Amino acid sequence: MKFIIAGGVLGVGAVLLSYAGNPADTGICVSCFMRNIAGAIGLHDDIRMQYIRPEIIAFVLGSFFTSLATGEFRTTSGGSPLLRFFIGILLIIGCSVFIGCPIKLVLRLSAGDFSAVSGVTGLAAGVWTGLKFLEGGFRLGRPSDAPRANGFIMPVFMLALFMLLLFQVPFIHTSVKGPAALHAPVWMSLLFGLLIGSFAQISGFCITGGLARLFLWGPGEVRGCPKSTGLLTAIGSFFLTALAANLLTGQFSVDMPVQAGPSESYLWDVLGMGLVGFGSVLIKGCPFRQLVLSGQGDTDAGATVMGMLVGGALVQNWGLAATAAEVPFPGKIAVLTGIVFLVITGLLFRERDKGLAPEYQTGLD
Repeated sequence: MKFIIAGGVLGVGAVLLSYAGNPADTGICVSCFMRNIAGAIGLHDDIRMQYIRPEIIAFVLGSFFTSLATGEFRTTSGGSPLLRFFIGILLIIGCSVFIGCPIKLVLRLSAGDFSAVSGVTGLAAGVWTGLKFLEGGFRLGRPSDAPRANGFIMPVFMLALFMLLLFQVPFIHTSVKGPAALHAPVWMSLLFGLLIGSFAQISGFCITGGLARLFLWGPGEVRGCPKSTGLLTAIGSFFLTALAANLLTGQFSVDMPVQAGPSESYLWDVLGMGLVGFGSVLIKGCPFRQLVLSGQGDTDAGATVMGMLVGGALVQNWGLAATAAEVPFPGKIAVLTGIVFLVITGLLFRERDKGLAPEYQTGLD
């Protein structure tokens, strides 16, 4: 039941946020929102992409408060924080070439954008590739207890961002036009963000984790990982409730000529989401899951989140993000470089003991 509720809250909340002012098909998009926040705090100067998104803040705080209330808050550190930081950058690059994170991928499909199917193909391929590396002995380190104060760093950072948004300090930038200027009322973004973050913490909601279950069944299942349909159920609930909400609010539309776009963009949709799926499996969670984990004391996830923030700045400063018209050449190079980087990382961090290590099971259940 918790998986159905978590998916339902996310689906309804995202669509209502879009209806209330967030960009169309982007009620929630972690990569877009991280780019907005990066611009708001001065890490890039694109005046169309600058706004402190309350949803990101609320995801972390919702997870934080819920984990404290349930006794699940635990400060941990597993190792390789700098590597996780760089993978966080790559996740945002891959998402920006696809024009959306895995959450937005589902939302685009639920709103009638069938061109996003190419992203599903890429994400699934990336997840499968990542699982093969885990099966071959890939390890980034087993998480262990760390000083409790370390677990409060990300929640405090997010609270500081909220204070900057609330008091409209002069050195914080806010777009008056462009995608970042489209946003729901702050109170509504906070409310749904807190609810989504809370239920995601309880259920362990993760798009890539759910897809991984498809490849872990049957004779080829990765050793040591129990079968579970929970996250698949959550993804199904997410899609169906978002679809229903889009139909009820008049936001469902199938416009095939507009969706078609340049034929080559489908290849880069696949590769961009492939990069995201591959990287997410290696660090046990998609971009959204990293935010939730950072709120419950996982400092490794915190390092990834900071990498995602820097990635949001680099995407804008270096012109890596795709548009409806094209995928820029620097973006193509960045995606290919990222895939090569992950392959090399996967080969260098292998251990003799093969099979899925215990520290990865929680990210795939």
